[in-house]
Amino acid sequence: MLFQRINQFYRPARLTRGRMAFALAVAVIADGLQVALGPLGWFGLVQVIDVAAMILTTLAIGFHVLLLPTFLLEFFPLVDMVPTWTGCVVAVIALRRRGDAAAAATVTVSAPAPPRIESARLAAPNINNQSPDNNSPPNPS
Repeated sequence: MLFQRINQFYRPARLTRGRMAFALAVAVIADGLQVALGPLGWFGLVQVIDVAAMILTTLAIGFHVLLLPTFLLEFFPLVDMVPTWTGCVVAVIALRRRGDAAAAATVTVSAPAPPRIESARLAAPNINNQSPDNNSPPNPS
C-alpha cells in the first residue's frame, strides 16, 4: 500500500494546460522571489522556497530527473539568481510533451502474411527449343 502511494508520487502526471500553467507559475514565482531577496538572500528562506518549488512542481507535473540537479544547484550562492526553476520546468514540459506525442504517434504495424504457395506442377524446362504445346517443330535458331 505504501509502495503504491510512493510510486504514484513519482509517476508522470497527465499534462494538462492547468498543470503546466501551475508548474510554470510556481517556477516563475520561486525564481522571482530568489532574485528579489538578493544574491545573499535571507538565510534559510531561499532554501524553503526551493523545497516548496520542488514539491509543488513534482505534484503538478510529476517527478523528473531534471528536477534534482535544479534543486541541488539552488543551494549554491549566486546560482539562485539564475532562473533555473523556470528553465527546468519548461524543459520537463517540452520533454514530456515530445514523449507523449511520440507515444501517441506509435503505430503497430504487422508484417503482411507471406504469399501462399499452391502446389502446382511446375513445367519442365524447354530443352529442345520447342514451343510449349509440343506439337510444333523445333526452333532452328
